[in-house]
Amino acid sequence: MSSRRDLANAVRALSMDAVQKAKSGHPGAPMGMADIAEVLWNDYMNHNPANPSWVDRDRFILSNGHGSMLVYSLLHLTGYDLSIEDLKSFRQLHSKTPGHPEYGYAPGVETTTGPLGQGITNGVGMALAEKVLAAQFNKPGHEIVDHHTYVFLGDGCMMEGISHEACSLAGTWGLGKLVAFYDDNGISIDGEVDGWFTDDTPKRFEAYGWHVISKVDGHDPEAIKKAVDEARSINDQPSLICCQTIIGCGSPNKQGKEECHGAPLGDDEIALTRETIGWNHPPFEVPGEIYDGWNAKDKGRQAETAWNEKFAAYEKEFPREAAEFKRRMAHELPGDWEEKANAYIAEVNAKAEKVASRKASQNALNGFGPVLPELLGGSADLAGSNLTIWSGSKSIGKADASGNYIHYGVREFGQAAIMNGIELHGGFKAYGATFLMFSEYARNALRMASLMKLNNIHVFTHDSIGLGEDGPTHQPVEQTASLRLIPRMSVWRPCDAVETAVAWKCAIERKGGPTSLILSRQGLPHMGRSDAQLADIAKGGYVLKDCDGAPDAIIIATGSEVELAMNAAAELSGKKIRVVSMPSVDVFESQDAGYRESVLPASVTARVAVEAGVTACWAKYTGFQGKVIGLDTFGESAPAPEVFKHFGITTEGVVKAVESVL
Repeated sequence: MSSRRDLANAVRALSMDAVQKAKSGHPGAPMGMADIAEVLWNDYMNHNPANPSWVDRDRFILSNGHGSMLVYSLLHLTGYDLSIEDLKSFRQLHSKTPGHPEYGYAPGVETTTGPLGQGITNGVGMALAEKVLAAQFNKPGHEIVDHHTYVFLGDGCMMEGISHEACSLAGTWGLGKLVAFYDDNGISIDGEVDGWFTDDTPKRFEAYGWHVISKVDGHDPEAIKKAVDEARSINDQPSLICCQTIIGCGSPNKQGKEECHGAPLGDDEIALTRETIGWNHPPFEVPGEIYDGWNAKDKGRQAETAWNEKFAAYEKEFPREAAEFKRRMAHELPGDWEEKANAYIAEVNAKAEKVASRKASQNALNGFGPVLPELLGGSADLAGSNLTIWSGSKSIGKADASGNYIHYGVREFGQAAIMNGIELHGGFKAYGATFLMFSEYARNALRMASLMKLNNIHVFTHDSIGLGEDGPTHQPVEQTASLRLIPRMSVWRPCDAVETAVAWKCAIERKGGPTSLILSRQGLPHMGRSDAQLADIAKGGYVLKDCDGAPDAIIIATGSEVELAMNAAAELSGKKIRVVSMPSVDVFESQDAGYRESVLPASVTARVAVEAGVTACWAKYTGFQGKVIGLDTFGESAPAPEVFKHFGITTEGVVKAVESVL
């Protein structure tokens, strides 16, 4: 039988060999954390390499994702579909082993990590999802949701502000199934961290409400095992195990130094390391007895079989709950979703109310919420402004996690990354809200959601200079345009309650990426539509008002500015004007060429676009002969009508622009 040190050394060897072959990468963290990983994966991790998506598996996250060869080595050694050839292709084009762990490439990688701090925050989201799902589905004697979330993180994650946001919440929520391992090696890219990171990390986490185990020797398997046992015995607090390690452990000349953080060790140093750790095998060669020591296939199959038997007993006693659990974990919408959603949209259309789209959004939650028990929403301390609480909302707390509403506090970045973790875990449709201006704080987590093709929903209210007196610090100008630039991010800016309801329906049904809903504070009038126009809203852009024959000019607008476009068309009574409402540019652009041409015929070059934001993105629709009404500066503090008038975003301004292009 192989010793623990031999098993850990397999991780060290594979990591340094892969980095050396790629001529780039980070060997230091995998070599330093190999002993911790060996104990965790061989003694505690409950997973099945043959089924990486088993719903009750433990989740493992490498938050310090630059050390990606650690997780790739673990997945390969334990029996996942990740071959030695895949490890040899580390950091190469289209390989399963990119430079940072990417969700959807290697089986067993639970989330994309690398931007530091987001992995631990995803872990908080996963642990919260586990706790809420357990509270909603477990019954006495039938614990079908019962797994841990384990996170490795380093000094960089600890320094990033998002870790403060997320770990504070984890303590408040009492996430006892969350266990984090802090790789306390004292080194970051710039060298020894005592020049820029002198926090008392254990006290910090104790202040958050975590159970902290300090000064664990990260190279002593028995000490690590004792710490994990202690952490797993704590049910009402997340645990932080502070592991003191040596970065690049085993490298005689580079361990403990920044030299091994982000560069290959070099052939000579690797040869010395092999000699030092007693690894007498060529690159990428692992002896059979080492593979036997790591192989988790049998244990994983037995674990999943035991769970299947447990679930079968649950299903027999609680068939309705079991069916609902399977539906939600399969990311399937309820069977009556389409019928009830369409009925709600028809009801909104018949009401013909003037209402702010943020209020229409809340109404949509009231309409759709009873059909969707998987909705798990929240707001970054702006529930009364974002209007994200609906009639069926129940707040989640430490003592009772059976609800469906999360109070995130003023933590926009943390909220977005926790939502990513919730989506990755499964069983929920996550939504979260803040002012559109503060999408800036959440930007990188929004990008990560798009990169991972997650389907969460971001509710951004107070969408323009219509915010008025709060002034330019709170008036978003470039935010809607910049959200549209994120690949796979679908962006909706509806003009009334009907478009808002359709936007919500499309967001709920969407696969392949997140959705941002851009909503107004001010009231927006109802727009009358035919049945055909109502159906065309879901195409992202459609003809809202048309004329007889070919139009002389086309006005394109979104959100609150659609009203201006409609009013301008009415004033231009001597001209043939078409008004196009385009609540979602990306959805419109996904339609076939024939439909797009029917809405915006190439023959009509007299075009005006109007949106209360930066103008650049509209030029492709208006061309050189058209005009865009917006603002390419910051807003002003004044009542909203005065601000719109100041910037010329008025009916009169639209009329003049149309006349100028005719």
